[in-house]
Amino acid sequence: MAPNPSLPLADALLKAGCVKFGEFTLKSGLISPIYIDLRRIITYPALLAQIGQAYLPLLQTLHFQRLAGLPYAAIPIATAVSLAGNYPMIYPRKEVKTYGTKAEIEGEFAPGETALIIDDLATTGGSKFEAIEKLTSAGLRVTDVAVLIDRQSGAREALEQAGFRLHALLTISEMLAHWEATAQVPADQISATRAFLKAN
Repeated sequence: MAPNPSLPLADALLKAGCVKFGEFTLKSGLISPIYIDLRRIITYPALLAQIGQAYLPLLQTLHFQRLAGLPYAAIPIATAVSLAGNYPMIYPRKEVKTYGTKAEIEGEFAPGETALIIDDLATTGGSKFEAIEKLTSAGLRVTDVAVLIDRQSGAREALEQAGFRLHALLTISEMLAHWEATAQVPADQISATRAFLKAN
């Protein structure tokens, strides 16, 4: 099998501190040996542009009229993809405005159009379902979700069960295998991360 062409991105994310190894308390209260913080990407314009370009080969195989970036971490990513591929973009608001247009979705669209959801990470799929509900309530169609990293924690299965397809540039297992093979991350940290992901 040919290596994933997005693997250089894994190295760039590691270098930028978007993936860290150590001891981190997660939102769930669990102590994790790995922490993925893709909000840091905005500090590195060249990395953001590289990510935007990396999505293009995948997007050429999908059918949609609008990119829908999910707030907040994925909006810069969706913007980079929009600029790289000249795709119109919208985004569902986290909080609906109580003034002005009171828009639930920012940007221009027409009911019946298909929106491709762009997000940074896929974990369980929860945030994707919230966004899908907002977009479909506004008359948009959603069939696909494209993420930078699939944490392989059930999102793909949950989305597929509901009739949506998840596409990821990278999976956590691919990244760990790559960093192990290139000795960029100590072996004990790789095995601790694998054990943690398997258990959770």
